[in-house]
Amino acid sequence: MTAYEEARKHLAAKRYRWCVTGVAGFIGSNLLETLLDLGQDVVGLDNFATGFMANLDHVRAAVGASAWRHFSLIEGDIRRPVDCERACRAVDFVLHQAAIGSVPRSIADPRTTHEANIDGFVNMLIAARDAKVRRFVYASSSSVYGDHPVLPKVEDAVGQPLSPYAVTKCVNEMYASVFARSYGMATIGLRYFNVFGPRQDPEGAYAAVIPRWVAAMIRRRPVHIFGDGETSRDFCYVANAVQMNLLGALSANEAALNEVYNVAVGDRTTLKELYALLRELLCARHPWVAAQEPVYGDFRAGDVRHSQADIAKASRLLAYAPTHRIRGGLEQALAWYVGQLAEEPAVCSSGA
Repeated sequence: MTAYEEARKHLAAKRYRWCVTGVAGFIGSNLLETLLDLGQDVVGLDNFATGFMANLDHVRAAVGASAWRHFSLIEGDIRRPVDCERACRAVDFVLHQAAIGSVPRSIADPRTTHEANIDGFVNMLIAARDAKVRRFVYASSSSVYGDHPVLPKVEDAVGQPLSPYAVTKCVNEMYASVFARSYGMATIGLRYFNVFGPRQDPEGAYAAVIPRWVAAMIRRRPVHIFGDGETSRDFCYVANAVQMNLLGALSANEAALNEVYNVAVGDRTTLKELYALLRELLCARHPWVAAQEPVYGDFRAGDVRHSQADIAKASRLLAYAPTHRIRGGLEQALAWYVGQLAEEPAVCSSGA
């Protein structure tokens, strides 16, 4: 039995109370679905600035009415300490996913990114400290590696950040480390590498590359590639990110605490290769995709050229073992992406 299977078995037998921030977002809603399926109590915090009520509706339909009764939603903002305090009350574990998560958006609007990602992060740390939560697991990012040229990326070798967003994630890791030393908190930082999967927004200026491209290909619109197509990423299916959150929360390994970990699969896929794979997987259902070719443009400011993770640390200290590589993840995710594209694009609340 793998460590993750053991963790799931433990949760199926014992109920805890969890706080998931950004619960209406992509990763947050996947965490919510898994926790409710395992019989857990969950309080979610979201302001719906980038999350969608439709994501919660999908979770409710997936888990059923009985499990859904164990979820309570706080429509609030991590920039307001009182909302953070309420969300952490009587909680065992915090899974902090809420953030403004786009490099281009951070370059266009660094103030909002700072307020959500740094001020909001500190508010959640303080609330979790005061509530004496057992573990504070938080979303960091592969962007902290910045201009460090060596591949694969190893957790203790980072470069200079290339965007305001990357700066906020570097600061998150420093704050978590300081709170661990100053207050005895137990924290786990997760450096996500290009996570994709169901409930990822295909619309909007800052949509992630995979759902955005799928939407364009199905709708017979141009697919735009920034640069020459040789830019590469370590694409990680969302089930792997869910696994790392739960392993980080439940690990009994003292050496694993107050560390940061890469959340990826250890592969590298170029944008050209990604486009070819998507075209192959979509052709059976949408034959016109076979004749489509991408449109190449300028490189985008703040983007890292290549990204690939070393996952040895996560494997060694948390017994992490990815369950999906890119092809298997896409095969799982495409049915959801395609199904949602038959609907009208979701309307996002303007909550602050």
